[in-house]
Amino acid sequence: MAANRFFESDGRLKLDVGPFVSALEYGCGRKAKLVGKPSLDFFRSAVAKLDLEPGEVAMVGDDLESDVGGAMDAGLTGILVKTGKYRPDTEKDRSFRPDYSLDSIAGLPSFLGIG
Repeated sequence: MAANRFFESDGRLKLDVGPFVSALEYGCGRKAKLVGKPSLDFFRSAVAKLDLEPGEVAMVGDDLESDVGGAMDAGLTGILVKTGKYRPDTEKDRSFRPDYSLDSIAGLPSFLGIG
C-alpha cells in the first residue's frame, strides 16, 4: 500500500489511505510495508524498469510529499506542478524544496525544450 495523506476529488481534498495505514501500524504495533509512493522501493523499481540511473529520471507530480519528495529521496529530479491537489500551504515548513516548480503540467513541454 501507499501512504499518501490526501487526494483531490471534485475540487476538494479528501483523506487518502496514509492516515489509515498509520492507525493500523499503531494498532498492531508493526510497521507496514509500503509498495507505493513515497516508498524508495516504488521509485527504484520504476527507474530499474527504465534501465536508467535515478539521476537520469524526473518525477512530475502535484503532491509535494509523495510524488516530489519521494522521488528526490530516491535520487530522481523532483518537478512540482502547482495544479491538481497542490496547495500553497503544503510548501510551508518543508525541509526540502522541489528541484523545479511549474505552474501547470501544460508548461512541461516548454520546460523540457520540446514545445
